[in-house]
Amino acid sequence: MSAPTLLSQPEHEIKRSFLLQRAQPAMNGLIDGSLSTLAPIFAVAFATHQPRYAFFAGLATAIGAGVSMAFSEGLSDTGDLTGRGNPYLRGAITGAGTFLGGVLHTLPFLIPQYRVALIVALATITFELLTLAWIRWRFFGTGFLRSFVSIAIGGAVIAGVSAALGAAG
Repeated sequence: MSAPTLLSQPEHEIKRSFLLQRAQPAMNGLIDGSLSTLAPIFAVAFATHQPRYAFFAGLATAIGAGVSMAFSEGLSDTGDLTGRGNPYLRGAITGAGTFLGGVLHTLPFLIPQYRVALIVALATITFELLTLAWIRWRFFGTGFLRSFVSIAIGGAVIAGVSAALGAAG
């Protein structure tokens, strides 16, 4: 890793503004979408062994979570006191990130073969986790391995609980 670059005051403010107003809302959305949608998708997949039903559960969850997170972020503060920028823009970024994070590992359930759909979904989730770790490393200076492990633990806990619920059904 290279030595930190010293930025002038205006450059520092531009970077800080970008992180607070764009990158952080996007990151919140992507992480929430990637993790929160795992439970319903995998619970339905393991309970029914029907990829089609898992797809509908995932799509509904991604849409609902995206709308919920958009409103949550957009209504959290005006941005005047915190410097976090326009609440509508932050809400749109967070909502879109949440939807994207949730729909990516939903799409493999369009594959009609149950086992193939599961394998492709798990590969997609691995790709998502690696991407999230890279974004945290790139924009927030968090170690890549540390980011990956922390996000993967959250995903593993959620997937394990949802798999157990689905297997019980």
